[in-house]
Amino acid sequence: MELRLIPVVFLILSPLGLSLEEEVTLTVTSGKPIAETDENFICATLDWWPPEKCDFGQCPWGLSSILNLDLKNPILYNAVKAFGSLRIRLGGSLQDQVVYGVGSRASDCPQFQKTGDGLFGFSEGCLPVDRWDELNEFLNKTGAVVTFGLNALTGRRKASPEPRDTLWVGRWDTSNAEDLIAYTLSKGYQVESWELGNELCGSGVAARVDSEQYGHDVVDLRQLLGRLYQNSTAAPKLLAPGGFFEREWFAQFLQTSGPGVVDGITHHIYNLGAGNDPSLIDRIQNPSYLSRVSRTYRDVEVTLNSNGAGGSAWVGESGGAFTSGGRGVSHTFVNGYWYLDQLGMTSTFDHKVFCRQSLIGGNYGILNTTSFVPNPDYYGALLWHRLMGTAVLSASHDGSPFLRAYAHCSKAKPGVTLLLINMSNDTLFDISVANDGGTSHPLANAQDGSSNGQKGDREEYHLRPRDGDIHSDVVLLNGTPLTLTSSLEIPDLEPNLVDGSSPIHLAPQTIAFVLLQGFSATACF
Repeated sequence: MELRLIPVVFLILSPLGLSLEEEVTLTVTSGKPIAETDENFICATLDWWPPEKCDFGQCPWGLSSILNLDLKNPILYNAVKAFGSLRIRLGGSLQDQVVYGVGSRASDCPQFQKTGDGLFGFSEGCLPVDRWDELNEFLNKTGAVVTFGLNALTGRRKASPEPRDTLWVGRWDTSNAEDLIAYTLSKGYQVESWELGNELCGSGVAARVDSEQYGHDVVDLRQLLGRLYQNSTAAPKLLAPGGFFEREWFAQFLQTSGPGVVDGITHHIYNLGAGNDPSLIDRIQNPSYLSRVSRTYRDVEVTLNSNGAGGSAWVGESGGAFTSGGRGVSHTFVNGYWYLDQLGMTSTFDHKVFCRQSLIGGNYGILNTTSFVPNPDYYGALLWHRLMGTAVLSASHDGSPFLRAYAHCSKAKPGVTLLLINMSNDTLFDISVANDGGTSHPLANAQDGSSNGQKGDREEYHLRPRDGDIHSDVVLLNGTPLTLTSSLEIPDLEPNLVDGSSPIHLAPQTIAFVLLQGFSATACF
């Protein structure tokens, strides 16, 4: 039987000004996991957009493309290296116009050019083989886990000259992809997963492909990978279709491809609207609005389970606001309400991976596009990667909807780690934690103690914006600004050690990771 306490609200005068204080009991159901993520759940994307990509009177991509990004930049190197194993997806809108400068295309390697008759306003472009070598050197040295998105329009043609008819027909031509994959294997480059196509499913974006044809194409890719990797000790994953979820299209695609073909069913999420929408900031702070997308996550989960094709759900790309994100919003502290809430929510629906658009580029990069300095969401992603394990637990409370709470088994230490998000600008939450038997959790049963050897201590990582300004691109960890070291390395992320018998104090407009080492959760043993 669970013990549920009625929230109590007080009016207090704090250093933050006049605030409400609400007592909340968070119940963590710890008998068994409700879902499980991949070890490398956190993922960031690199895109193909050239500097000429402009929208809403701005050109926010600069030199952040797969083709022109400065891979020697020490901040970039250190930012990726700090994860130890950051999953990086190479792909995006222009993916299905990219040829690979190997094999028969070695001497025919064009650059992207702006054009009125190309998809997304650009001509065909090319990945030169020497650039592929440079990328793999960088990815290998930083320990990245690599997903590469393949061009799925090769060999196809438009069904109609009518501009509004975006259907492409014909069978996928595997030859250029085969040359790239064969070259990759010959050089010993590690690509953990290959993904076919970008936003060609359902209604598509600039182009679309029929679901049955797409199903046959991924079977071709599976056979291609089986042949090329037959002497390899580690076979790569196959991902598809990399686009927006439409139930009927996805169901038919999975029925056509059949069981054991697709390892990761990738879908994209841009649930905040356009980057120039003036209501963007309001949506990010509206818990009811943020919860709407849970229907999509649930529908994806149900569709996979009902079609018997196997594979797992991935968010293959999500930047919150589409068309390069929101200027003055997507790179600031407040975007963490959306981003970290999405990480927590997605994991509860048994999604294995969440790829953030982008690592760098546009307004939604977790690194600044010109300086490479980490934006606030970078540190949120890094803390998740280091603290949140793969086993997902149920976490619920009867308090304000502006308090979001998620729980996982801890990644590197015993116990449970909580993600707590306070979206309120005037309410401080005093949070007590109960197990699924309803017993308050003072950490009295700590087994191994904390990092300083004292039983009952709790590790807390509180993230707040500088000067209390949610539009700031500087974040404080336990009151200290997170800035690069003198050698341009990522700073240490040290917790506060707190008496485990006291409630968790979550100030207004704060995001916190809380490690409860003494929390006895059978799901985590």
